[in-house]
Amino acid sequence: MKKIALHWKILIGMLLGIVFGGAMTYVGGGKEFVVNWINPLGTIFVKLLKLIAIPLILASLIKGISDLKDISKFRNIGFRTIATYIITTVIAITIGLVLVNLFKPGDGISEETIKRLTDTYANDSGVQSKLAQASVQKQSGPLQFLIDMVPDNAFAAMSNNGLMLQVIFFTIFFGISMLLIGEKASKPLKDFFDALNDVVLKMVDLIMLTAPVAVFALLANVVVTSSDPDLLIALLRYSILVVVGLFIMVIVYSLIVAVVTKRNPFWFLKQISPAQLLAFSTSSSAATLPVTMERVEEHIGVDKEVSSFVLPVGATINMDGTSLYQGVAAVFISQALGHELALADQLTIVITALLASIGSAAVPGAGMVMLVIVLEAIGFPPDKLAVGLALIFAVDRPLDMCRTTVNVTGDATVSMLVAKAVGKLGKPKVKNWDDHYDEVK
Repeated sequence: MKKIALHWKILIGMLLGIVFGGAMTYVGGGKEFVVNWINPLGTIFVKLLKLIAIPLILASLIKGISDLKDISKFRNIGFRTIATYIITTVIAITIGLVLVNLFKPGDGISEETIKRLTDTYANDSGVQSKLAQASVQKQSGPLQFLIDMVPDNAFAAMSNNGLMLQVIFFTIFFGISMLLIGEKASKPLKDFFDALNDVVLKMVDLIMLTAPVAVFALLANVVVTSSDPDLLIALLRYSILVVVGLFIMVIVYSLIVAVVTKRNPFWFLKQISPAQLLAFSTSSSAATLPVTMERVEEHIGVDKEVSSFVLPVGATINMDGTSLYQGVAAVFISQALGHELALADQLTIVITALLASIGSAAVPGAGMVMLVIVLEAIGFPPDKLAVGLALIFAVDRPLDMCRTTVNVTGDATVSMLVAKAVGKLGKPKVKNWDDHYDEVK
């Protein structure tokens, strides 16, 4: 009997989770049952993925750098990566702005709906938390993101998934230093990190065995804890517009893959689909990173020299889906609350959303922090910021799931483009969790 492919198993788990969560909303004590007995399975899964994210970056990036014979190749990879990420992010924001200006979803929001959303969410702890975080980030200097990249304690950086850029900086520094002491002196360290890389990737394979059950739990929890359905319907035009924009961005990625790499775009989407589905379920690029790296390296054929740099950096600074959402959300809020935007303001949105994405954490809800910064940059009244966030807070979680999926797809696309440019896009070499099981059973 033919085994069911992983992406189908995950998709089945997601659909069952949605149906089960929906059914439990009509059962007395159903929500509490899902939160207390089902959701922990998903939470454990996400924690396991985060557990191996830092060891994977360390092992994979050091292995990739130490395998280089010419250090100038790394500089070439780095330049191409940052430049491509900037280009795709500008494309994403532009798509969002064109759609929101064309269809004007904010004009369809009634005063009654605005008042109801404001009363429900303006003083919500989540909204106030985003405002506070944005305030701290906005007060930072223009080069603060560079300062934040350099750790003063490598072990402290490695103990916090939110400090991934610091881990990347230390790992690159460490890997380049290994190259400079010569192959003979660095061989023991290289052998250690090569073995560590293999072990961590095997951990990814083992964790993924539980993915269908985990996404069932995560989606069931999302459904039972979702907001008032009437408010969701009121924001339907806005939500559909964001989803359409994100879908267009996936089409753009597919066309780029087909034209530049000459690979079948449907094949590409099929190979990366487990990472996309996990990104949708977890709303976190950082949590999905181990799976993204495994799919890109083993199932697409991107060499580790490229993927080990492009993907961790992308999970931290490349947020095409989130940036597209910034453009739509900022203009939608301005339309709904009667804040006029000139062409210069829209250009400001492009620049601010691009810069904000670099310093934003790859965790659920980070997009709303970025949105506050974008709104302040276009002169949105400070006293209406909480109202603006309240307008979209009800649908932020499902849209966060969608935009994280696009973020991860963008990371995978750029890794293919860079690999193709430097001659490091080869044939897939798939490894299974039980390849060596017969040796130890």
